[in-house]
Amino acid sequence: MAVAVRGSRGGGGSGFGGFSLRSFFSYRIFVSAMFSLLFIATLSVLFTTNPSTPHHDSALPTTGNAYMRRTFLALNSDPLKTRLDLIYKQANDHVTLVNAYAAYARKLKLEISRQMRMFDDLASNFSDLQMKPSYRSALFESDGPLDEDELRHFEKEIKDKVKVARLMIAESKENYDNQLKIQKLKDTIFAVNELLIKAKKNGAFASSIAAKSIPKSLHCLAMRLVEERISHPEKYKEEEPSPEFEDPSLYHYAIFSDNVIAVSVVIRSVVNNSDEPWKHVFHVVTDRMNLAPMKVWFKMRPVERGAYVEVKAVEDFTFLNSSYVPVLRQLESAKLQKFYFENRAENATTDTHNMKYRNPKYLSMLNHLRFYLPEMYPKLHKILFLDDDVVVQKDLTGLWKIDLDGKVNGAVETCFGSFHRYAQYLNFSHPLIRERFNPRACAWAYGMNIFDLDAWRQEKCTEQYHYWQNLNEDRTLWKLGTLPPGLITFYSTTKSLDKSWHVLGLGYNPSISMDEIRNAAVIHYNGNMKPWLDIAMNQYKKLWTYYLDNDMEFVQMCNFGL
Repeated sequence: MAVAVRGSRGGGGSGFGGFSLRSFFSYRIFVSAMFSLLFIATLSVLFTTNPSTPHHDSALPTTGNAYMRRTFLALNSDPLKTRLDLIYKQANDHVTLVNAYAAYARKLKLEISRQMRMFDDLASNFSDLQMKPSYRSALFESDGPLDEDELRHFEKEIKDKVKVARLMIAESKENYDNQLKIQKLKDTIFAVNELLIKAKKNGAFASSIAAKSIPKSLHCLAMRLVEERISHPEKYKEEEPSPEFEDPSLYHYAIFSDNVIAVSVVIRSVVNNSDEPWKHVFHVVTDRMNLAPMKVWFKMRPVERGAYVEVKAVEDFTFLNSSYVPVLRQLESAKLQKFYFENRAENATTDTHNMKYRNPKYLSMLNHLRFYLPEMYPKLHKILFLDDDVVVQKDLTGLWKIDLDGKVNGAVETCFGSFHRYAQYLNFSHPLIRERFNPRACAWAYGMNIFDLDAWRQEKCTEQYHYWQNLNEDRTLWKLGTLPPGLITFYSTTKSLDKSWHVLGLGYNPSISMDEIRNAAVIHYNGNMKPWLDIAMNQYKKLWTYYLDNDMEFVQMCNFGL
């Protein structure tokens, strides 16, 4: 036997080796036959233990086992039953979907009761369809073959309702699909944000035009005053300057403006609230165009209670020329003229941040006179600088009694948190600015500033101003305006005053409390919404119109305060 085995391994294909190979294939055939018989037996048991049953249920099948059972039975008996089962399957799927949408709508408590009723009606229609007597007798309770015509009608009705269900679901999908709703909201937010940005730019441009244009009433007043001067020249002859204009023992104010009515309101508010008005002297400086109207106004309407008013033009101060004043020299340069006057319309709505720096007031020397107060009034020791858009509500003589501790400028600080710090006004990427100033230093406000002119002269502040202004000819240290050079010039020589002396924001901030305004000595309409304009905020305008000289005939003719 051992020899026979070895012989088969040695390569012989005959003998006992061939017999073993045939036995192996016979075994595989036997196993395959057994599995086939087992499968046939299983099918026989399945078909014999699940006889066909009629459709007596009033509801549609809801389980996979029921559907599979019906499918096998249909294949075993009638092909039309397969078709009926498919129709049931399609109807059942849509009933489930409709019920899901209706339930979700109820859960969200959406105000779409009509839609929910339609979903409920559609679901009940699917279930009620099989309850029709003709369908029950021909399709669901029949023991024999199914009626093909009835099945065709039944299929048509089911498909019509499926079509309606799909339309309703497609129409309502946006209300229930969270992803669709989120995407739609994102698209809406993006579109609205784009419109908001565009509206802000256009609004800023329109507001700038409204704020910087001369209103009709103000133009009318200036023309009436000039006409009065031309018609009655004998009334308006030049008078000798009063000695009080240079008396340092009196309270002196500096007001630089080309707005007649605004200057009038400032002076009237100071005088009406002062305890000793005869000790107050007002130095008004305007441009040559408005010099005549300004003089005629104060000739026709002299200041009450003995106060003094001096009116001059910028040109009366002969030392203010381009050889001495850097700003005048820069204003004459072609480069700065190009910045102001070329492509303004196109650039205005694309750069809202820099739009305010293109304000024509920055071209006026009236805006820069504040840096030459010691030279304009050489005999004075202190002077109070007031903007023309302020209203005085209390006696201001206490400002002259404040000890400035050797400082030049007394002003109210405007910083809070990170706002209105030096970093907002100066270019701290420039090494010279970064080296000399602290970006966290607190800014202060122009509009009501008490200046110690003696300390000014000692500290040589005007020379400091010239130094920095010359360095900024290309506008790399700061943009245009007078506050940034003021912050630089008086960086270490400013004393902070109590905030009740000066409340700002009435020209742009609608949320200032009335208590804060009532307690303020000076309220400031800084911003575009000046009180003499139509765009002024109504809640603050009456504080300004209270001091308007409505009895003046030209004011009535030009409709001021209406």
